[in-house]
Amino acid sequence: MFKIDDDRALVQTTDFFTPIVDDPLLYGRIAAANSLSDVYAMGGRPLTALAIAGMPSDVIDNDTIREIFRGGAEMCVEAECSLLGGHTIKNPEPIYGLAVTGMVHPERHLANAHARPGEILLLTKPLGSGIVSTAIKRGICSEELANHASELMATLNKPGATLAERGLVRCCTDITGFGLAGHLIELCDGSGVSAEIDASLLPSMSPEVMQHVIDDCVPGGTRKNLEHAMPRLDIADNVSDALQLIAADAQTSGGLLLSVPEENLNAVMETLEETGAPCAVEIGRTVPQQDKAIHLSAS
Repeated sequence: MFKIDDDRALVQTTDFFTPIVDDPLLYGRIAAANSLSDVYAMGGRPLTALAIAGMPSDVIDNDTIREIFRGGAEMCVEAECSLLGGHTIKNPEPIYGLAVTGMVHPERHLANAHARPGEILLLTKPLGSGIVSTAIKRGICSEELANHASELMATLNKPGATLAERGLVRCCTDITGFGLAGHLIELCDGSGVSAEIDASLLPSMSPEVMQHVIDDCVPGGTRKNLEHAMPRLDIADNVSDALQLIAADAQTSGGLLLSVPEENLNAVMETLEETGAPCAVEIGRTVPQQDKAIHLSAS
């Protein structure tokens, strides 16, 4: 974030990744939504974007490349963000994403270091995109779940900007590659708090997600996330291995994790409904800092 004056600050971010779905238009939409997410997670609104791409042009035809770029452009239109241009290189594997500039009020920006003890933790998208992506690659994911997951990943995290502008929250992060557990640990460390999470309340994209975990359809990144987080977790005996993996699942274009002052909860819920958040699920709360960052139990 770069402060211009008392009323304006720029938010700069960039992200890109390789295809996680077969449809090139959908890949472009998901990659763009993921790139735009960091601006919303800081409470800002995107202004401009530059496309970043690397394409194996000797393998992928121009029509396919055009569809990827069209998907990204569609998301920029939806975000009311001007796509000004970009840069493309030749690359052995396709990559696509955006460098995004946004605007936020310096006194209303959101950060993952602003949580206080006694706040309520909310998720705005269900978990499981990493597991679903692995199931798709293995050819065992239902078409219904694949479509639902793709729709969620291509959903913008716009509620973050509205919540910040209304002064309803100060602490937020988006859930991406480190999973809920990893990003929550960062939030706790940055804010000097710990968190109590009820794993039985964690929203998943479908009951099918849990079945895939039970059937050992879990990406390597998710297992590494859990292994990395384990020293910072206090896990109750009633939390299953499957729930632990869902808590650590590496997300693509995941939702927002909000730390909400209790007195603002109703207004936040109303705002999330008004702005079309896929879900608004209370998963736990922040507490004074403990030996472990997260206490994970199941009711």
